[in-house]
Amino acid sequence: MHAYVYDALRTPRGKARAEGGLAGLKPQELIGGLVDALEARGHAPRRAQALVLGCVGQVGDQGANIALVSKLHSRVDDDAYAVTLNNYCVSGLTAIGHAAARVAGGDLDRALAGGVEMMSRVPFLGDQAGYYTDASFPRRTRFIPVVLAADRLAEAQGISREALDAVALTSQQRAAAAEKTPALVASRVPLGGLALDECIRPQTTAESLRAMPPSFVALSEQYRDALDGPVDHRHTIGHAPPVCDGAALALVGAAPAGDQPRPRARIVAYAEAGGDPHASLLAGFTAMERVLQRTGLSLDDMDRIEFMEAFGVTIAKFLRDHAVDATKVNVGGGHIARGHPMGASGAILLSTLLDALDAADGELGLVICSGASGVGAAMVVERLGSD
Repeated sequence: MHAYVYDALRTPRGKARAEGGLAGLKPQELIGGLVDALEARGHAPRRAQALVLGCVGQVGDQGANIALVSKLHSRVDDDAYAVTLNNYCVSGLTAIGHAAARVAGGDLDRALAGGVEMMSRVPFLGDQAGYYTDASFPRRTRFIPVVLAADRLAEAQGISREALDAVALTSQQRAAAAEKTPALVASRVPLGGLALDECIRPQTTAESLRAMPPSFVALSEQYRDALDGPVDHRHTIGHAPPVCDGAALALVGAAPAGDQPRPRARIVAYAEAGGDPHASLLAGFTAMERVLQRTGLSLDDMDRIEFMEAFGVTIAKFLRDHAVDATKVNVGGGHIARGHPMGASGAILLSTLLDALDAADGELGLVICSGASGVGAAMVVERLGSD
């Protein structure tokens, strides 16, 4: 059996500030808005048999099983089960992978899956997990913030400051251009009065990026004991994805029957990967290699690629080390420009990928995600097009 994506919608991304465009809403209201939008687009999302959500900060307004809270708020059928999972920044794609596996295995006919993160309500490390400061772990498995992992990876991989500036500028320029290209934002649902991704900085220039100082020097002192020596700090705020609020939701199901709407895409393959926690941000590359090996496909076969810009180092490494047409990658701008609502990001990327494929009349697409401490996921989809 196969699993299909009937639709994949996303909210705008709002700044994680009290005055941010989504900050006045609750997480379940973001999911509820997407359920309403799926209904308006001719689907029957409330008849789904499951709601699986990724969310990293599962405390406060995102506690109490936010998937269940969202199910109740959105009036999804009582019989549907609801699960919240945390796989760090990969969570949203992991949730969709979970749902797809259940559908492909014949356990479910249709499921809602995606992610939500409101960093205006639950900030980074807001769950205050003991692991974040637990000195009993061996140094290579101690937690360090992903911003420090990015700096350390840039040094280890020989990614220069100039390379970081280049990918950051491209992300901003493409994001600004995409706001004027309706096809690339066709699956973004206005919510709470916000219609645009408000973290984009269209005024960014090569000169302004070059003038920014490294941003995370002070943070390394807090984690000195977990690091294995001095860090050559290269990333600035300009190379970092802004913290923000956002959500995305996909309706995943079995092959259509009767008068069901036509799916937008078929999930060809999905892969998860762990990795060296010391290197932190490399597991997405491993997941990419696994999913391509399983399908017998290559990067050349992909018409569009959404690569999570988990700081400038990852996208710079991808473009440097792989034979890939850069014009097919993150065509509408990436996380550096648009923002990174952690638990939602993987699901957002699937939604943006489907828009990018539609805009290009493409067939095959690939999503690649990486997260802290060695987590990664990747998914290949085949766009089905219109009747």
